[in-house]
Amino acid sequence: MDFDFAVLPQTALAIENFALDYHPVKWQLVRAVIVVKKAAALTYADLAREARDAAREKKHRAVAAAADQLLADATAAKFFPVDALQGGAGTSTNMNVNEALAYFAAEILGEKVHPLDDVNRGQSTNDVYPTALRVAAILELRQLSDECAALQETLQRRENEFAGIKKLGRTELMDAVPITLGDEFGAYAQAVARDRWRLYKIEERLRQVNFGGTAVGGGDNAERQYRFRGLEKLRELTGIGLAAAEYPLDLTQNNDVFVEVSGLLKALSVNLLKIANDLRLMNSGPRGGLGEIKLAAMQMGSTLMPGKVNPVIAEMTMQAAMKVIANDAAITAAAAHGEFELNAFLPLIADALLESLALLRRAVPLFRDRCVALLAADRDRCREWLENSFAFAAAFVPLLGYDRVAQIVKENPPDAARTLMEELRIKNYVP
Repeated sequence: MDFDFAVLPQTALAIENFALDYHPVKWQLVRAVIVVKKAAALTYADLAREARDAAREKKHRAVAAAADQLLADATAAKFFPVDALQGGAGTSTNMNVNEALAYFAAEILGEKVHPLDDVNRGQSTNDVYPTALRVAAILELRQLSDECAALQETLQRRENEFAGIKKLGRTELMDAVPITLGDEFGAYAQAVARDRWRLYKIEERLRQVNFGGTAVGGGDNAERQYRFRGLEKLRELTGIGLAAAEYPLDLTQNNDVFVEVSGLLKALSVNLLKIANDLRLMNSGPRGGLGEIKLAAMQMGSTLMPGKVNPVIAEMTMQAAMKVIANDAAITAAAAHGEFELNAFLPLIADALLESLALLRRAVPLFRDRCVALLAADRDRCREWLENSFAFAAAFVPLLGYDRVAQIVKENPPDAARTLMEELRIKNYVP
């Protein structure tokens, strides 16, 4: 059933004003805003009960019940259609939630509930929105960190499986020295391990919130008891060890923490790009490329060339990583434009950050399960490239000198190994 947004007048204006047809605010963020509103409503209900104000207590409990109703509704996102890229530092999202909660609370209570006086009591967009973004980001980060841990374990398993497969190492895409295929996967595992640790640790920074700081962080129009007890209620509802910011004005106007988180997502993306592209190159062929590994055939690769199979999972992973890197640039630019006591471009930061988190949270397990876990090594091809190379030559340098080894390899490529061994015998290095 279509919902008539005329009953939510500020939401209706926002729909009209920001008709970009981009996409609505991410549900993770809307959900977190609802949870913040529920914490506020339950806190004010408790304060009203202690003040023996039964009428006000009933209103706030109705708001909390409306929050539960929306959080339990699988189709609730339809009530929050405002475009993600909105002016006003997120005010339209805050008002959309205020109006929706007031509307459904009024249905529960059977009397009018005011979106500002009741739902938004003691609050401002400027503390609700960034607090909700931190909650949403932490929940996404926890899942992503777990996915990175699983990818690390899979890479380490392949490291052990491939430990005995000797192959040609390459630097700048040129033949270098012998390594094992296990060595390569071990290096990949170490890179992902760093990403996993960084993502795990950054949660500490996000736990500080300006809840109760209202407009600029000073807590105007928010009772002291509400600020402390409301945050405790929010901890209970989210299961996150949130802490009151030591200097709420800082978190209200500065968004460098989100830039820091995005930077770590960019670092993970860089590693995913490197690993996925290496796998594409090692998989290249099957006749005209390296062919040292075989990626699992996931789907038909060409509408023209029969039998062609493409490394589609690696390519998907790389594109997701590229999008995260692009989002990082947008987050950086938006965070730098926080003039004085507030950043008007927090909606862009929120949208880009949550998109990056969601992309990586989905891309990492797909890359792990459909690419890394399924690939197979071609031991014969690895040995062939190694034996047909001059990788052995570096071992002769300490005994014959760099220039002499280079001269032999250059002048007599087919017999370089035999010539080098003969020269060692002449010099009595070999019995």
